[in-house]
Amino acid sequence: MSRSIGLAHIIRQDDGTSTGVWGIYTLQSAFQPIFAFNEGKLSVAAFEGLIRPFRDGEPQSPMNFFSTCPASDRLHIESLTRTLHLLNAGACLPQEASIFINFDPSVFTERAVADAALRDMRLVLHEAGIDPRRVVCEVTEQRSASQETLHSFVAALRANGFRIAVDDYGADDSDINRIKELKPDIVKFDAYWITQLMESGAGFALLTTMVKSFAEQGIRTVFEGIEESWQLELAEKSGASMVQGFVLARPELAPTSFRVFDETSQTPVAAAADTPAAAAATPSARPGKPFGRRVAP
Repeated sequence: MSRSIGLAHIIRQDDGTSTGVWGIYTLQSAFQPIFAFNEGKLSVAAFEGLIRPFRDGEPQSPMNFFSTCPASDRLHIESLTRTLHLLNAGACLPQEASIFINFDPSVFTERAVADAALRDMRLVLHEAGIDPRRVVCEVTEQRSASQETLHSFVAALRANGFRIAVDDYGADDSDINRIKELKPDIVKFDAYWITQLMESGAGFALLTTMVKSFAEQGIRTVFEGIEESWQLELAEKSGASMVQGFVLARPELAPTSFRVFDETSQTPVAAAADTPAAAAATPSARPGKPFGRRVAP
């Protein structure tokens, strides 16, 4: 097999982590923990890989970085970011944790492209020493040029042991169709949308109903963007499987301090937002309510 496109742009560091180089940018991996609810307690179940670009040593917005990249380079950059996250996950994350990585469906324009991406992932996983069953492939909101190619690629991911997550779910018709078409293992709810639903009793009831419906289909759920303690408590009450957000932990550049987490480390939900990391991230966290924000008198 030929060398992975992603591996060709990698520099190994003395601490065992890897950085990427793309033109004038240096790329690093950041990881944010995803916590699972378990009988009133939270434990770290997974980490999401997030790209962090730097230019001349100064951090840059990921959105700005991607916006400066020509469309013709997007496929290669996608491969590079996945490669970085998987290599760094193998170097500095707990071995039992799942790893969420993003896929942009718009770059998979034909079957040969998808096959090459899958070949590269096998090479990188072997290099990183990661079991494919730990990897959750997040399918982002962009539409693929060929839905048939996307569905074939998702099927190939599954055949290789990967799990599938649909990202940024918001109950639009397109989101509902994505669930029907891709039959994911996990659905990640859009942060802004779930916050809006949590503002009212009717919205929270709808959210709870949807979580229950997914659970009945064997689909686990993740609430993203949880930034305040009242949101965390409502997420638990809704029946959500997992939560992610600043109230619990901010992303950390590799090498992270997250090796301290393991399957036996659990925190009561009510106390989770009072941990040092969470307290620093959420100085305005509020006590929980039956639903919605605290309203000023």
